[in-house]
Amino acid sequence: MSSTFDVVVIGGGPVGENVADFAMQHGLSTVIVEGELLGGECSYWACVPSKTLLRTGNAVAAVRRLPGTTVDFDPAAVLARRDYFTSNWNDEGQLAWARSAGIAVLRGHGRLAGEKTVVIDDAPAGPETLTARRAVVVCTGSVPIRPPVPGLDAVRTWSSRDATAAKEIPARLGVLGGGVVGTEIAQAFQRLGSQVTLVQRGPRLLPAAEPFAGERVAAALRSEGVDVRLSQPLDSVSPAGDAITMHVGGDSITVDELLLATGRRPNSGSVGVETVGLEPGKPLAVDDTGLVEGVDGEWLYAVGDVTGRVLLTHQGKYQARIVGGVIAARSIGEELDTRPWGEHVTTADHVAVPQVVFTDPEVAFVGRTESQARAAGLNIRVVDIPIAVSGAALHADGYDGEAQLVVDETRRVVVGATFVGQDVAELVHSATIAIVGEVPMDRLWHAVPSFPTISEVWLRLLEAYRTPT
Repeated sequence: MSSTFDVVVIGGGPVGENVADFAMQHGLSTVIVEGELLGGECSYWACVPSKTLLRTGNAVAAVRRLPGTTVDFDPAAVLARRDYFTSNWNDEGQLAWARSAGIAVLRGHGRLAGEKTVVIDDAPAGPETLTARRAVVVCTGSVPIRPPVPGLDAVRTWSSRDATAAKEIPARLGVLGGGVVGTEIAQAFQRLGSQVTLVQRGPRLLPAAEPFAGERVAAALRSEGVDVRLSQPLDSVSPAGDAITMHVGGDSITVDELLLATGRRPNSGSVGVETVGLEPGKPLAVDDTGLVEGVDGEWLYAVGDVTGRVLLTHQGKYQARIVGGVIAARSIGEELDTRPWGEHVTTADHVAVPQVVFTDPEVAFVGRTESQARAAGLNIRVVDIPIAVSGAALHADGYDGEAQLVVDETRRVVVGATFVGQDVAELVHSATIAIVGEVPMDRLWHAVPSFPTISEVWLRLLEAYRTPT
């Protein structure tokens, strides 16, 4: 079979869905090709289930910080709630949304087969060839990296998918990797009843964040009983009956499951990029309009993790909104607005990427860290204070948090912000607005936070900044 659409989207995760939706809103006929579940990794195996597994434990810990409270929870109910939020791994609801939006959905593995051509070899009704009048957009996400640990191929391992879709809580869980996935899963499963051992090759957890963030999360995990081992590579693993033995720094630790949380890489190995002169397995490098570099004709775009830019769902959806508008504008010959922060460029990818780690304490940060700002040659001042405001004290007895601003002294604007503490996730968007809007520090002084809220920390940060050093 052969079909023609204005836009063909390969990959139906949140990023692909957003590209298709914005293209449709601009009057372009659009089809999504998806080989698994429409809604993708985030909806069924990553963001949604992992945060569901964390939420109950976080809420219970928060209640226990208030005097006179008694609370507990049933791990089986947490797993059942996770199943609800993943729709029991059934994507009929997403398919209904696509139909209501006028977006066609074809099942199967889509691959490029030359200019503006996509082939689905395993389509249910037989091989199909799709032709795009305007654009093909690759939104195939990323896949886990499997580290070269001796013995790993001889034992059973968990990917992040296995962890977030687990039907039972293992008595002993090993976690290899101290990034976002490793720390979140370690805390979730420790609170659900596992004895967790987390092994991190580097000297700190959450290496993409400010050092104090990883230090505070490591301290919290240890206080809850997680065996956190920093600067200790996993030397090897070996079978131990139905279990797995990890050999770490001279110790042998036996676990029932071993989660590999050692990062992800762009999923471009089987997308047919070689048919248009690109190298499979490499990131699809794009310009700020989403066009894939090295391919002529302004027809091939890539969005999300597959570009290697920013491996975050919300940032991929931002890129998707921009790219949908770019394709529509080019389809009618409209001149693009490619000025920094213009309608048709993904400027935020470079300077204002927000992220939240949903551990307890939460870690929320955006923009440049102190080291990144210095490496970029900026003349900066760093303001770092405890989160010691009335709103925090009322929020939890013994509230212990930290906030930091990185300020470009030449322009007197915020270029980075980090918050660590219970329930700080909602603070990061105000920092994102300050960075994107390049709001002068003197103007931020007039942004009055409500009393008594944790956001009062903004006032304390500004007071600290205005205090002579």
